[in-house]
Amino acid sequence: MFVDRARIFIKSGKGGNGAVSFRREPFVPEGGPDGGDGGKGGDVIFQADENLRTLMDFRYKRKYEAENGQDGMKKKRYGRNGQDLIIKVPVGTVVIDEESGLVMQDLTEHGQSFVAAKGGRGGKGNVKYTTSTRQAPNFAEAGGFAKERNVILEMKLIADVGLVGFPNVGKSTLLSVATSAKPKIANYHFTTIEPNLGVVQIFDTSFVMADIAGIIEGAHEGAGLGHKFLKHIERTKVLIHVVDVAGSEGRDPIEDFDKINSELQQYSPKLMKKPQIVAANKIDLISEDDPQYIKFREYVEEKGYKVYPMSAPINIGVREILAEAADQLQQLLINPQEEEEEYEMFDFEADEHDPDYRTVYVDFDGTDYILSGKQLYKIFNSTNFTDMGSMRYLYKYIEKSGALDQLREMGIEDGDIIRIQDYELEYVDEDYFDM
Repeated sequence: MFVDRARIFIKSGKGGNGAVSFRREPFVPEGGPDGGDGGKGGDVIFQADENLRTLMDFRYKRKYEAENGQDGMKKKRYGRNGQDLIIKVPVGTVVIDEESGLVMQDLTEHGQSFVAAKGGRGGKGNVKYTTSTRQAPNFAEAGGFAKERNVILEMKLIADVGLVGFPNVGKSTLLSVATSAKPKIANYHFTTIEPNLGVVQIFDTSFVMADIAGIIEGAHEGAGLGHKFLKHIERTKVLIHVVDVAGSEGRDPIEDFDKINSELQQYSPKLMKKPQIVAANKIDLISEDDPQYIKFREYVEEKGYKVYPMSAPINIGVREILAEAADQLQQLLINPQEEEEEYEMFDFEADEHDPDYRTVYVDFDGTDYILSGKQLYKIFNSTNFTDMGSMRYLYKYIEKSGALDQLREMGIEDGDIIRIQDYELEYVDEDYFDM
């Protein structure tokens, strides 16, 4: 089964907590603090791998977590860093942040990688909090938070030439004749329900050709196989537009030609800028002198496209079409015209330096006053409630954030309850901490 879209959950590793420790060795006076720092949490990394062809693995495993950093230890020993988690995906995979809808990275080359979720920073041990006035800090810093998010993986085939056209016009037959690929071929619509790839060898060169599932009217809005396969045309360099010029299913070749191009235009105007070769297939069912074919050829040539008569099953005209495709690819190498795909990219710098990270939010649920915030939680989790210096550090942070002023404006009084996470604290006058 060809799977080209998946949704997964990723989570980086949490940073290890700093250690609270004091030297206790015989014959060593005034031991002092010696708690080491915690290790950094592991990153979640996506890497493109040319040996993968689909996103099938992500249908069965949807949750990926990196290793947490190890807590710091005594004797100033640092905790071990968490191991990074490398997630391998096929070349051509676009990684999208689900919440914002922005593209995090487009992995188009083998080995290309990027960090999708950074691990939390390791917390500082109590040795790092020693000052001239605080000789024996009895607290340490908690490890940084893990980063978690849902991401969308969307794979777009990377092929040189794409075959487009209505269902049952002979695209799969052309692929099977031109390459060693063995696509399913039958006399009904949507025989091809997944893209097929094959390598064309011609003259002294080769290129990859993709059979894109049949497009129908309304495909740009998702009709038929719609967006599911139109996206695979985006990365191709040259299009071969296969048309049933014999009208074997009662359709008008000119109308078919215009409808397919209309769908490509409405899906993405960039598709119409690609070189397009028109393969007039099933020419063996009529003659090249047939008025219908002459009318079709003249109409298409007036629009600036080359028309090649072809009968794929009996290999008539196939080589000429492949030679033209190879020539067009060569011209693009000499005079590249294709622009890089434009995405609205995810801002990793803004994500890393969240302006709201240090904000303390104040709320009242009718009984308790509630404080919340990422940096607040980190400091709160580092607090040693049996140590006055540690509690004073927490209090000063809340005060500097402006949360205390908000609490007073809301009418807080001595004895009222302040809730942080699952903990309840009793509010007392600030002079208590200034003693």
